Amino acid sequence: MIEQKINDFFGDAESTGFGTGWWSGILSAFFGFLSFGGVLCLHFPRLLSSPELRPHYPMHTMRVLIQCLIVGAILCGVISSILRKKKILALTGMLLAIAATALGGSSVRINDNLQGGLGIGLDWFLLDMLLMAIIYVPLERLWPQYPKQGTFRNEWTLDVIYFMSTHLPIQILSFLVLLPSIQATKYLGVPALQGFIARIPWLLQFFLAIVVADVTEYFVHLAFHKVPFLWRFHAVHHSSKALDWIAGSRSHFVDDTLVRGLVLAPLMLGFSQSITLAYLIFVTLHATWVHCNFGPNAKWLEKFLVMPRYHHWHHTSQKEGIDKNFAIHFPWIDKLFGTYHFPDTWPVHYGLDGEEISPNFLGQTIDPFTGRKRTP
Repeated sequence: MIEQKINDFFGDAESTGFGTGWWSGILSAFFGFLSFGGVLCLHFPRLLSSPELRPHYPMHTMRVLIQCLIVGAILCGVISSILRKKKILALTGMLLAIAATALGGSSVRINDNLQGGLGIGLDWFLLDMLLMAIIYVPLERLWPQYPKQGTFRNEWTLDVIYFMSTHLPIQILSFLVLLPSIQATKYLGVPALQGFIARIPWLLQFFLAIVVADVTEYFVHLAFHKVPFLWRFHAVHHSSKALDWIAGSRSHFVDDTLVRGLVLAPLMLGFSQSITLAYLIFVTLHATWVHCNFGPNAKWLEKFLVMPRYHHWHHTSQKEGIDKNFAIHFPWIDKLFGTYHFPDTWPVHYGLDGEEISPNFLGQTIDPFTGRKRTP
């Protein structure tokens, strides 16, 4: 209902192709939103920004970025308002940019004591949204596997909410994710193993960390499919009837917490912080990538690295693909354990097989705890 109202308010019946003012309007609203959020972070850093990230920001670069977003929102808004009859997107973007400027723009002085604070994580949400959109949206629009799907397909607002839910309460989620890993390393840490791994070349350490993480996640992932109680939570991730870069964000917080924490635990037993951080960056980019609506494939690479078509078969509701392709990075792991399925075609249907869950975020968050089932 809310999604339809948003689509009706901002959309129209005109063409959405390049040169129609549609994408310049989208960019205007997007840049305006990011710039306004960035200025708010400058005003309230202890409340809105992440304590883990504050010490590492190159503030001059961040201020330049905010200013560029303000200018970009206004320029794209002007272009869209000229090309398109309906001006809502353009006006929204320009108004947000003007509001950001009125609040001081990129020149806002940071007067707060930056130690401590709630750390809601708005800065991390804005930066990750900008980075992911820049990387993946052009790929999906230029070379989509399913051209009719569109960027704003059904349930896109639900997945945006999930994207926000994993970014904004960053301190709480970080604690929940790291807790099982910290406890594991506290009691199971092996100094001899850590010393041995430290002597290996960095790139080989990184590759080994990916292998260890993927084997671990294979069995954790398998458990979420085979144990009925765990499947209640994981079913949320499989409820998407269309896949794209942001659909991968749809995941229950219990699912996220257990998987990330249990996968990090063996890494923290033997690998350095730099390797663990490098893996977290890699898995964030790769896990987003494999959900993409992106058609081209490098067949030689598909044999060694999970690509979108491979992981899409894991999300199909077609019988032949159910409970297959549990590996996140390396297809050979599925071959080793007999869960490999990779035909030459793409899946036709996605989502749950004969099962229905709540269509909204609140229901999907609460229902797995109660065991409530819905009639298909």
